[in-house]
Amino acid sequence: MSFRLVGIGEWLWDLLPGNPQMGGAPANFAFQASALGAEAHIISRIGDDALGKQLLERLDGSAISRETVQIDPLAPTGTVTVVVDNQGQPHFTIHEGVAWDRLQPIDNGFQVVGEADAVCFGTLAQRVEPSRSTIRALVSATRPSCLRILDVNLRQHYYSRDMLMASLDLADVLKVNDSELPVLGAILGLDGNPQAVIPHLADCYSLLMIAYTRGARGSLLYREGERSDHPGIPTQVVDTVGAGDAFTAAMAIGLLSDWDLDTINERSNLVASAVAARAGGTPPLPEEISRLFRSIPIT
Repeated sequence: MSFRLVGIGEWLWDLLPGNPQMGGAPANFAFQASALGAEAHIISRIGDDALGKQLLERLDGSAISRETVQIDPLAPTGTVTVVVDNQGQPHFTIHEGVAWDRLQPIDNGFQVVGEADAVCFGTLAQRVEPSRSTIRALVSATRPSCLRILDVNLRQHYYSRDMLMASLDLADVLKVNDSELPVLGAILGLDGNPQAVIPHLADCYSLLMIAYTRGARGSLLYREGERSDHPGIPTQVVDTVGAGDAFTAAMAIGLLSDWDLDTINERSNLVASAVAARAGGTPPLPEEISRLFRSIPIT
């Protein structure tokens, strides 16, 4: 397998009490794609600060190049403050005015996406300019054969109807979870249960596939009228950080490998459950899982 997968958007630190974790859905996607055997790239922007240097150190221990990570001389590396209340529920504050808000359209980014087999982008990093225009330009610059995966991430107030519609217009594949789909449907004027909303979304935006994830209850894949419903894999969860991003990376490789929907769904759930069983968003994957993706693709 020699697929090239690219995550475009935010790369940051989740500042949990006493335990900061590397985060950002596009970056997690790229790290897990690399762990599964793909050639992976991150297109993002970090600060010229201690937190940014720590992120680059993570790259040095991986197969992912620094070439498309921009360094901002003024804005800090992105952070998210996480506060846990007395009921144990986390509350997130995504800080503004950070480096990934200032992502620039530079040549090496366009070169990488021009050779990509799949790109993954979200809504959070489109909250302000110039990042919004840069992300859309990069996605638009992909080859016709490239999979454009939209990972909807509805955070705080950083989304709008216009943003969602523009992003869906760019996408071939939509990944959405069970808390996001009702909000997305309401914003777009699509009523009904997931079984009704999902095919409507696919038709309205000419999507090749929709992946609807439900945490411990597995996932539904929908493609051209065909459905694959997976109940999930029983897991002793340590944390769910990055599990959805790992699912997306595995799903992308499955689609590029031309696996059938049930195989894609099973293996994507397997990867997601392995991440949820370990701390952090990009833990090492068990060797038996890596071997599934590094072997000759099933068709």
